[in-house]
Amino acid sequence: MQDGSGAYRTTGSTCLHPLSELLGIPLDQVNFVACQLSALCAAFWFRLYLSPGETSPAVRHAFATIFGIYFVIFCFGWYSVHLFVLVLMCYGIMVTASISNIHRPLMIVTQKITTLAFQVHDGLGRRAEDLSSEQHRLAVKAKPSFLEYVSYLLNFMSVIAGPCNNFKDYVAFIEGRHTHMKLLEVNWKEKGFHSLPEPSPTGAVMHKLCVTLVSLLLFLTLTKTFPVTSLVDDWFVHEANFLTRLCYLYIVMQASKPKYYFAWTLADAVNNAAGFGFSGVDKNGNFSWDLLSNLNIWKIETATSFKMYVENWNIQTATWLKRVCYERVPWYPTVLTFILSALWHGVYPGYYFTFLTGILVTLAARTVRKNYRHYFLSSKALKAVYDIVTWAVTQLAVSYTVAPFVMLAVEPTISLYKSMYFYLHIISLLIILFLPIKPQAHNQRWPQTLNSLNKKMD
Repeated sequence: MQDGSGAYRTTGSTCLHPLSELLGIPLDQVNFVACQLSALCAAFWFRLYLSPGETSPAVRHAFATIFGIYFVIFCFGWYSVHLFVLVLMCYGIMVTASISNIHRPLMIVTQKITTLAFQVHDGLGRRAEDLSSEQHRLAVKAKPSFLEYVSYLLNFMSVIAGPCNNFKDYVAFIEGRHTHMKLLEVNWKEKGFHSLPEPSPTGAVMHKLCVTLVSLLLFLTLTKTFPVTSLVDDWFVHEANFLTRLCYLYIVMQASKPKYYFAWTLADAVNNAAGFGFSGVDKNGNFSWDLLSNLNIWKIETATSFKMYVENWNIQTATWLKRVCYERVPWYPTVLTFILSALWHGVYPGYYFTFLTGILVTLAARTVRKNYRHYFLSSKALKAVYDIVTWAVTQLAVSYTVAPFVMLAVEPTISLYKSMYFYLHIISLLIILFLPIKPQAHNQRWPQTLNSLNKKMD
C-alpha cells in the first residue's frame, strides 16, 4: 500500500504511519520493531502466567500460535494468508521430507518446515545405524500433532525474525522439560546439588536488550552516515585510489551490520524472555542462554578466517544449511550449500554474486590455511603476526564478498567490482588453480555414504 506522496509502502497495518513519518523510518520497519517489542512483552507474560507447571501444553501451544498469527497479519497484512495455506499443505506430506523445494512466504518458515521434515524422515524413514549421532538425537520418531506442528512454525517468538530451532527442543520447552534436559546433560549431581535449579533468563534478556539498544543507536547514526549507495558514487568509482576504496568499502560494510545485530539479538531476547533458549552451563559454571543465538559479535569482529566469520554470522541459518544440505549431499557439499543458501535468500542478483564469490573465497582460504598455517605455530610471536594478518585479510575479504548482498542489483555490483578490479576473484582463482589441495577429513565419509546408499538400493 502506498499513499499519494509515496511516503510509505507496506502490505501490513498502517496504524503506525504517523510514527513512521515522525521518525523518518519506513513503515514496514516500524511495524517490525513494534511487533518484536510486543512479542517481548508477550514473552514475559507467557513465561509468568502460562508456565508449564500451571498450564497444559495444549494451551501454551494455542496461545503461542494465536499471538504468532496476529503478529504476521499485523506485519504483512492479509497477503500472509498464503503462509497459512503453505503450513496446512505441508502438514500432510511432512513425513516424506520432500518439501524443501516449496516457495516460501517467510524464509524462517521454510527453514522450520525443511528442518522438521528431515528430522521426521530420520526418525521414521531411516535406520538408526545410518544416522549420525546428532541426527539420531534430533530425530522425531512420531508424527507431530497438528497443534504441535502449527505452534512450532507460527509461534510468536520466532515467526517474524526467527531463529530456526529444533522441533524436539521446542516441544520440550512448551512441556516444561527444556531447562532440565540441558541441566541433566552436565550431570548436575556431581556438582553437589541434590535437586535441579530453575535458571532465570532475566540477566541474559537484559544483556541482549542492551546490545539491541546499542545496535539501534549505531543504525540510526553510523548506517545513515555511510549508506551502501555511496559505493557507486562518482568519487568512489572514479576518483578514489584503490587503497582508499578498500578501506571505505570496509567502513560501509561495517556500518551495514547494526540492523542485523539489532534484529537477531532482539529475536533472541524474545525467546529467552519466554523461557526458551537455555543451553546448559558454561565452563565457568554460569547458566547459558545461547541455544538460539544467531550471532557472536565478538567472534565476528575478531574472526581470523572466512570459516570462523561465517560460523558466527547467522548461526542458526548456517546450522540449518549444514543439517539439511552439507551433511546429506554426497558430492561438492560446500558448493551445493552456498547455492542452496542463495536460492533460499531469494531472487535478487546480488545474493548470487555474494554466494558464488563466497564459494571461491572459501575454497581459496581453506587451501591457503592448509598449506601455510602450520609454519606460524612454532612461536607465539609468529602466531600473533599470523592472526593479525589473517584478521585484516578476512575482514576485507568479507566486505568485498557481501557487498552485493546489500546492494542487491546487478549494475551497482558490477560497478563496484570493476572499481576494485575484481581483485579477490582473481586472487582466489589463482590460489585454487596453483596451490596444492590437500584432502579433507570430510571427504573420507563419501565411500561410507555411497556404501550405505548401495545397501538401500539392494
